[in-house]
Amino acid sequence: MVRTTSLVAVCSALVGMSRGAALGTAEEYASGAVHARIMGIKMAQWEAELAAGQMDSAQYPELGYTPCENGFAAGIPGDVNNTFRCNNIDLYHFLSHADLGSSYGRGSSSWGWTSESGREFVAIGQYDGTAFAEISPEGKLVYLGRLPQYDPIGSNWREIRVLRDYAVIGSEAINHGVQIFDMKKLLDLDQENPTNFTQDDLTGHWNDLPVGRTHNIVVNQELNYAIACGSVGGNETIRVRDELPCRGGLIFIDMSDPSNPTSPGCAAGDGYVHDAECLVYRGPDERYQGRDICYGYNEDTLTIYDVTDKEGNVTNIISITSFPGAEYIHQGVVNDEQNQEYLFLDDEFDERDADVGPMTRGLPTTHIFDIRDLENPHYTGNYKGKTRSIDHNQYMVDGYLYQSNYGNGLNVLDVSSVTEDPSGASICEAGFFDIYPENDENEGGGTVAFLGSWSSYANFKSGFIFVHTIERGSFVVKMTSKECPKPPVCEASSCLTSLRASSIEGRLEEGQEFCHAFLTRQIDEEQEIPEYASEACGGSDEGLIAHVSSACACVPTIPVPELPRTTTRPPVPTVLPDKRDAVMF
Repeated sequence: MVRTTSLVAVCSALVGMSRGAALGTAEEYASGAVHARIMGIKMAQWEAELAAGQMDSAQYPELGYTPCENGFAAGIPGDVNNTFRCNNIDLYHFLSHADLGSSYGRGSSSWGWTSESGREFVAIGQYDGTAFAEISPEGKLVYLGRLPQYDPIGSNWREIRVLRDYAVIGSEAINHGVQIFDMKKLLDLDQENPTNFTQDDLTGHWNDLPVGRTHNIVVNQELNYAIACGSVGGNETIRVRDELPCRGGLIFIDMSDPSNPTSPGCAAGDGYVHDAECLVYRGPDERYQGRDICYGYNEDTLTIYDVTDKEGNVTNIISITSFPGAEYIHQGVVNDEQNQEYLFLDDEFDERDADVGPMTRGLPTTHIFDIRDLENPHYTGNYKGKTRSIDHNQYMVDGYLYQSNYGNGLNVLDVSSVTEDPSGASICEAGFFDIYPENDENEGGGTVAFLGSWSSYANFKSGFIFVHTIERGSFVVKMTSKECPKPPVCEASSCLTSLRASSIEGRLEEGQEFCHAFLTRQIDEEQEIPEYASEACGGSDEGLIAHVSSACACVPTIPVPELPRTTTRPPVPTVLPDKRDAVMF
């Protein structure tokens, strides 16, 4: 049964209610204090990177086609900061923000568009506007031009979606509003003379927002509307949610006439919505077949709405759910738009602050919900990444989950098993491409920080995947296989024994440390291999380097240790379900 609630009723119902998340109190989430704290942490980190010169994208050279071989794509052989850890994914092209026309860089969102004739284009968010490029049949990025920001200052947050033939662009910048740009304008541009568009080139501009800012843009392709979510008041330094009619919730934008967008109303009932996925419902819950459903990622909850009726400011909430260890529920996606049974979501702060689950080790964790009963969704399990990072955005394409996990770059998960095993234990990583090699040698293989990849787009028929980063610029990559890695075949050999000999005190630990470094950084020089391994592993037909690599795959890895928490609070009173015990029907 749909619960139709007014703004006043929902506010009253939520006061003092424990919602599961622990980054702040319910009141601090509702007021925006938690989000302001998070944005402040990000800004401080990015300003530090700027001061250190890491945001100067001109230092990152153009890179051409580079195959992923033996776990690495050496864009520049011998250059560790242009050699990328990988599996099943080749690099085709890289261009810096500077090469993509930006004076400031600082990448954010991106999205793809395919023309009627099959040409593939990307809209690329940067601090000072949106760049446009075509991906050639050879996988090359061809820069075509740019649309400047609508506001005079610029912003680290620029969110882009493409609705049919129109790029819909929002920003956290004051007075920016929502830009609507016809992507067909790109079809006849001259790459030798990139075009600098102006605001006069927009098809439409919509600015019925409190102060012109919105944190995110959502589109429903089938029903042809857009949503501005996370739109709040205030100024450049203060964000205000109170006393706004929509409270940062779902603000609907009618796109039937892109030159004259209008808003029929908003859904303010559960307050601030950070991101959402809105779909015509097709799934096992017969009560909602054919309804317009939005899955809202609302900071401390997964909130499911029926938004079929968009007129006025009345909210139809189906359910509100959280989970143990929730800190800042950020974004997510259903497993299958044509049969919406399960949902994957990420939490942008649990790797830093959660006191339960794999998040305590700083491992990016994908949380799984059974949504077969929209009124009673429940948590069934999770999938943990292999190296430290923070998860950010993820999108589903043909049964594979394409994730942008900040410093880890692109991770591609085969999640087809979730309908049989909702615990997440059977999910496997079909491929990855680590776009931030600077932190690969850190404890845990990465950094729990807001750096690296912001977004990716994997919906091109060519198979090319666009990966956009904050510091460097944009990558085009392509999978060579979607087969998950098989366990290594570990046969007793003098090479393997030399790395883990129990008869030699400390040898296993020494071998683990060497193998960790060996598998983290590409080693081509035989003199870098310790003498005990060089002597035992030499003489193989596959060569010394390859033989050592095979043996290292059979040495137990060093477990990623617990990561000290950044805040102090009472322990979470509940625990995550065990993997195999989490399946609930």
